[in-house]
Amino acid sequence: MSTEQLLDQSGSRVIDLGIEGMTCASCVSRVERKLGKLDGVAATVNLPLESARVTVPAGITDEQITATVAAAGYTATIRPARYPEPAGPQDAPAEPPASTGLSASSAAPSLRPRLVAAALLTVPVFAISMIPALQFPNWGWVAAVLALPVVAWAAWPFHRAAAINARHGASTMDTLVSIGVIAAYAFSAGQLLADPRLTEQPAMEGAGGLYFEVASVVTTFLLLGRYLEAAAKRRAGDALRALLSLGAKDAVVLRDGREQRIPAGQLVAGDVMVVRPGEKIATDGVVLDGSSAVDASLMTGESVPVEVGPDSQVTGATINTSGRLLVRATRVGSDTTLAQMGRLVSAAQTGKAPIARLADRISAVFVPVVLAVAALTFGAWLLAAGPAPGPAEIRAAFTAAVAVLVIACPCALGLATPVGLLTGTGRGAQLGILIKGPQVLEDTRTVDTILLDKTGTVTTGQLAVAGIQGFGTYSESEVLRLAGAVENASEHPIARAIAAAALSAERGDSGSGSLPAVVDFRSAPGGGVQGTVQGRRVTAGRLGWLETNGIVPDAGQLEALGAAEGAGATAIWLAVDGEPTGIISLRDTLKPGSAAAISRLRSLGLRPILLTGDNAAVAAQVAAAVGIAPEDVFAGMLPEGKVEAVRRLQSAGATVAMAGDGVNDAAALAQADLGIAMGSGTDAAIEAADLTVMGNDLGQVAQAIELSRRTLGTIKTNLFWACFYNAVGIPVAALGLLNPMIAGAAMAASSVLVVANSLRLRSFGK
Repeated sequence: MSTEQLLDQSGSRVIDLGIEGMTCASCVSRVERKLGKLDGVAATVNLPLESARVTVPAGITDEQITATVAAAGYTATIRPARYPEPAGPQDAPAEPPASTGLSASSAAPSLRPRLVAAALLTVPVFAISMIPALQFPNWGWVAAVLALPVVAWAAWPFHRAAAINARHGASTMDTLVSIGVIAAYAFSAGQLLADPRLTEQPAMEGAGGLYFEVASVVTTFLLLGRYLEAAAKRRAGDALRALLSLGAKDAVVLRDGREQRIPAGQLVAGDVMVVRPGEKIATDGVVLDGSSAVDASLMTGESVPVEVGPDSQVTGATINTSGRLLVRATRVGSDTTLAQMGRLVSAAQTGKAPIARLADRISAVFVPVVLAVAALTFGAWLLAAGPAPGPAEIRAAFTAAVAVLVIACPCALGLATPVGLLTGTGRGAQLGILIKGPQVLEDTRTVDTILLDKTGTVTTGQLAVAGIQGFGTYSESEVLRLAGAVENASEHPIARAIAAAALSAERGDSGSGSLPAVVDFRSAPGGGVQGTVQGRRVTAGRLGWLETNGIVPDAGQLEALGAAEGAGATAIWLAVDGEPTGIISLRDTLKPGSAAAISRLRSLGLRPILLTGDNAAVAAQVAAAVGIAPEDVFAGMLPEGKVEAVRRLQSAGATVAMAGDGVNDAAALAQADLGIAMGSGTDAAIEAADLTVMGNDLGQVAQAIELSRRTLGTIKTNLFWACFYNAVGIPVAALGLLNPMIAGAAMAASSVLVVANSLRLRSFGK
């Protein structure tokens, strides 16, 4: 569920929390359970971001939320949204906060001194404990002294977290580490105090009961693993940080006839910005004057600059590459496209994929079970040794129990899903692909059919008038003039093409002129438009729209329509005062990469179907050009027809994806199992979709599905290895086949491997 949907729930709101002290999946599960006990509260906790997104009903205060987290043993602070929700009409425009909320940047430096100290002290402890040639009289006391700072100070983060959780009746991975390390040191110190002569001589028999090197090495390995985790998690968040930093810091505006440089956060809608070559466009707007090529690669992933001129829409954070532009700001602060992208990526990264619920269920009972297994392991070894176990038997029992505690730490389990999601969605943002939430990853795995809206998705959507035919006394110029006047009030691509052609004809060589005004205007999606122009009732649209308004063409006029459509053109009727007066033919052009993109969709196991409101002849021509089978063409579709087409395919057992970019696609996008909006489209389409590609290239749709599947595959691989480590490691440790030092290294390595596997997503698409 998106943030916006959550906010639409009656009286509810969404807050972001920063949570300190979480170290593993058990911590995540505990915080979610505690918050979930509050009536109406739902929380999704993210371990690598050390954050939570909480849906809070009316009547629950922020203080109650933070107090509940504190009662669970952690520290919570209300965190400003990385990108705030869109401002209300009375709100001042807000500049996006610079903070990303990614805490790994501070975790690594805080661990570094502990890791360095532990490593420097552990090396001599390990050497004198394990190499008889290096042992000297009373070496055990030296090992005890050197190991004490490692166990007490370097391992303090583990002990502190374990103690805090113990006060609240909870246990986490830190509990396992703390107990294992303290047990190894305390048992060794007890042995040494009980028999001070134990290490009077080098390699003296009985000195094998000392585990100072185990306590030191395990601590060092775990600190190294956590340090590498923190550094790797920071790299996983680089893409989001890059997205958040795209916006311009300042802008040049025209005020009182003078240019003035102001911070971008002070822009208001209506400001006229001066954008010189090489400068970033500070916010979304429309070009008033000038022409240039705009580099939108950082936003859309498309490398080819887009030509813009007067009336062109431009997006904030894109770069003006050539001419000087005057741009009127239309959306500022939290309303901009960049802010919307930030919200979508942030919401996706703090969400939780359904597959992660398995990890949650496991982690909820994992640590208590491991503690019980360790105790049973110790008891079983002693029982097997007989009624009077000797030092060797006690050593074996103790070694096995400590190894169980250390190898079982579920760090990797807690990182498996969120780090994969963090990296995948971040890489998607770099490519101009926005994944709305973790559920989308599951959906992309199951879809087998994709409906492609023709105009704006497969084709450029930039129609041009290809022919005009007037009936009776109406000339071609009069037909175009009246049609242009009524279509000028519509935003549909067909309407814009007709209006542009009519305006161009009116201006002629002189470059001046305008279209007549229209009053009493109305339109029907997928049908047409109607209005009064210079006292005449003008109707323009498809044949069905004419018939809806009681206008019936004669046989000769219908024959002219058939000829135009048979040639592959889109034909629009014009009627004046209830009488058909002409037909305007328009043609669309294919996007350059559409055929290759559809071939790529097929390689992903998807059946492409062309969906269009255009006539069958036009649809068939486009389908043939891009490699779609004739039986997979749905033509003449109104918006409700597109929804019905999705439902019909779903009823037949298909799992349907839908790609489109218009208002008339929004309902079908919402109905589809997976809705994909082209970023060049309308806000309604983007809001209804699960995936958004910010560019205009159909190839990005295939790339988006591929990235989503790759991310899901990475998460599954992470979960497999995280569970495999524990499933195999615990029995091996319990059987006494795993040294605690090796267990510590393996446990640390499992977390690092999970993060490293996720980081491979950063190279996707390169």
